[in-house]
Amino acid sequence: MLRPFLLTLLIFSAPFASHAEDVIEGKAQVAPSRLPLDELRTFAEIFERIRASYVEEVSDKTLLENAIHGMLGGLDPHSSYMGPDDFNDLKASTSGKFGGLGIEVGLEDGLIRVVSPIDDTPASQAGIQAGDLIIKLDNSPVKGIGLNDAVERMRGAPGSPIEITILRDGESKPLVFKLKRAQIKITSVKHRLLADHYGYVRITQFQENTGADINAAITQLMDKSQQALNGLVLDLRNNPGGVLDAAVAVSDAFIEQGLIVYTQGRVANADVRYEATVDTLMPEVPLIVLINGGSASASEIVAGALQDHGRAVIMGTLSFGKGSVQTVLPLNGDHALKLTTARYYTPHGRSIQAKGITPDLTVQQGQFTPAQDARYYKESDLQGHLENPKDGVQASAKDKAIQSSQDFVDKDYQLQQALIVLKGMKVLSVRSPNRHEPALEIPAEPAGT
Repeated sequence: MLRPFLLTLLIFSAPFASHAEDVIEGKAQVAPSRLPLDELRTFAEIFERIRASYVEEVSDKTLLENAIHGMLGGLDPHSSYMGPDDFNDLKASTSGKFGGLGIEVGLEDGLIRVVSPIDDTPASQAGIQAGDLIIKLDNSPVKGIGLNDAVERMRGAPGSPIEITILRDGESKPLVFKLKRAQIKITSVKHRLLADHYGYVRITQFQENTGADINAAITQLMDKSQQALNGLVLDLRNNPGGVLDAAVAVSDAFIEQGLIVYTQGRVANADVRYEATVDTLMPEVPLIVLINGGSASASEIVAGALQDHGRAVIMGTLSFGKGSVQTVLPLNGDHALKLTTARYYTPHGRSIQAKGITPDLTVQQGQFTPAQDARYYKESDLQGHLENPKDGVQASAKDKAIQSSQDFVDKDYQLQQALIVLKGMKVLSVRSPNRHEPALEIPAEPAGT
């Protein structure tokens, strides 16, 4: 039996951008309809006129494939016809290993828009950002060439160079990036302790093993913390999506019961409901989810489910807004039809298509520069002060780990704010209204911006 693929992400050509799919059983069912004979006659006439009169000879195969591309491309940005290379790359990408630059892209007004750079890839390392508009590949403009052709130009052997020219909001001139293609290996889940008993998990892309990987990451964080975590930051920024089942599994790690996501479409097997199970590692630990404009599809499923259940505080900026589902049907073994067949909805029935997930707390990315505190004269400034007996003692491994975590947080303003909110949630949760304790002190002025 053919096994169609259910997609919940922005899908583009795999050697250039990542593609991950959820596999479901069954076949797409098409309702019988009367053939539009007049339109078919027109198509046949145009086909014959091109064969006979076009300035250069074109094979029937090329004309028919172009017709298929045009037919699907006129539906929506995510429906397309996939040749053998595209289809093989699509299937391989679910393992997290593929060739290319490491960016997810979409088509906008005839130009190529960067949806999200993927961590630790040539694109992210070069500084390409979500929202960048690609206008040239090497010296060739991309206007009007189509997404598939643009992706083809970005393909190549690992190590081969390519020059990408982009337009970026806020920049007066185009930016030129010189990249080298690479074999992309995606680590789906990364984790670390941000501070004592506060964990951090980043999901770069939803792959087949992401559900198991996040459970392993949470378990390792709890072991490192040597006690229950006081809070966790789940970072979904610049995560373009991926496997639907992985998004459900990640949500299930934090939700004990209830609906996670459901899909609706015209065909029978497009209507599916995904429920939480009792296998939940963190049903109550305070949770912050970070999102931005590069968070798409499966990332939005997780953020939307956790938001609707009141299970997490969503922080950051508005997400991308892809709420459609694609079914990939293999054709003749090495080709495939990728067709939008359904929309997905959050537990409260919200469609995020072209709207995105609105954060509970909007926090723009920026840099935090603490003000120099020169108002106070300290003990160390006094002439002849006693030295600290621990000065000069080599820092312990724990001290180094704490400093490393502090440096990691200080470089990321949104993450810094997420950790502050988490700590505040912990303080408020342990305070009793009958306990006579001093109120939290809030500085009259911010230390910096």
